[in-house]
Amino acid sequence: MTARTEFAGPSAPLTRGTEMPTKSATRHGKGHVLDSAPGIPPVVPGRLPLLGHGLSMAGSSSRLKFMRDIRAHGPIVRIRLGPKSVAVVNDPALIHEMLTRQADAFSKGLLLEGLKLFSKDALPVTEGRVHLARRRRMQPPFHREMVRSYVEKMVSTTAPTIDSWDPTTTLDMKTEMQLITQNVVMSALFSSVPAREPAWVILESVDTVFRAALLKVLLPIRALENLPTRGNRKIAAASSALRNAVTEIIEDHQRRPDSYQDVISLLMNTQDDAGEAMDSNGILSEVTALLAASSETTAVVLSWLFYEVGRDPGLERRLHEEVDSVLAGDELTADHLGRLPFTGRLVQETLRMYAPWLLTRQALRDVRLGKTVLPAGTDVIFSPYAVHRDPSLYADPDRFDPDRWLPDRPQPPREAFLPFGAGKRMCIGDVFAETEAKVVTALIASRRTLRAAPMRGSVRAVGEMTTQPSRLHMIPELRTDAPDRSAQSVR
Repeated sequence: MTARTEFAGPSAPLTRGTEMPTKSATRHGKGHVLDSAPGIPPVVPGRLPLLGHGLSMAGSSSRLKFMRDIRAHGPIVRIRLGPKSVAVVNDPALIHEMLTRQADAFSKGLLLEGLKLFSKDALPVTEGRVHLARRRRMQPPFHREMVRSYVEKMVSTTAPTIDSWDPTTTLDMKTEMQLITQNVVMSALFSSVPAREPAWVILESVDTVFRAALLKVLLPIRALENLPTRGNRKIAAASSALRNAVTEIIEDHQRRPDSYQDVISLLMNTQDDAGEAMDSNGILSEVTALLAASSETTAVVLSWLFYEVGRDPGLERRLHEEVDSVLAGDELTADHLGRLPFTGRLVQETLRMYAPWLLTRQALRDVRLGKTVLPAGTDVIFSPYAVHRDPSLYADPDRFDPDRWLPDRPQPPREAFLPFGAGKRMCIGDVFAETEAKVVTALIASRRTLRAAPMRGSVRAVGEMTTQPSRLHMIPELRTDAPDRSAQSVR
């Protein structure tokens, strides 16, 4: 496909938010060829034959730099990933428009296809009316007041793990935070906390399927997906193990329906607009996808937060002082959270600096975005990570500065902060994730001081399914200066 058939813009200006009439396009098979060529986004320099920009996206660290660098080439640019030509939307105003006013013109795109490895009909991968119906059904457990009611379970699930840490050993922070957040989700939403070994199986399964989903974006060659390779067998086994673990939890709810009041109970007992209840496979799909999505992202945020706090004594002191003053030795409750503003800013700044590096959409029809017309079928990617690191939007963007969120400081445009997306497909668990991150941060800070363990090389941000630390090991020292806790003592 030539550049002219990949993207086109009309010669006459249109108002932002309008769509190109489909009668202006000539159809050729599955694609569109638009009549006029002005407004075609520039191709990012560095494209190679066959590989396109694949080498720039191949390295987990280089792809982060690449996504930041290409912002200089325009509000919308083009790159090639293998055989695919992909539009990259850089302008936060256009990203916001795509996710809100023109959301109906886009599906979730390449990443959606990868996430179908978890399930083919769960909320994160459904579209249109099905998505709207599923979101309405799933929304009640994530209302702000419901999330507030989960705080007690978040604390009772997390505190024993923190207390069990041996101060003479080191923690692999991402893994340890994944186990904590996974248990929090399972306890608060599914009334189940697995032992450490089954929890490991779930964690490894999620990681395997996420890596496969990302590969589908970066190497979009469908023929490779059906080959009987070792990698594909591993993906199938991981997906099966995850679904088996969730099946056991659901079956227990079905055997003892009066014993639970949680998300699974809700899915079992509610009906759609047609009066039909969700079948077992639908419940399995929703719970599996929810577990996978919610544990990974918050774990990465917590890992980065304690990395940043651990290397800045001033931030660490302020965190400890706030937590000690507010808790005063008592166990954390929902009432304490509103009195922990610095803790909240730490979470918010971590969400800014280490936001998802890649999200996708696909144009469902010819659609005008800014000065560009994206033909139906155009694959689109955008990077919250790159937007959040733009110096024209954030002063000194590579500096971890939680005080940038103080109300008397200049704030970025509303559309320039999108750690959970925007619009009708905004992450349904945003309030849950932020609350969980504050709870775990405060619990750890009230009990431990996390020190960086000696490591070869520096800690780097890498672009996997989330923006992760390359590796991060920390030592969980006991806090000898913390107030005595009335609820329980540190072991």
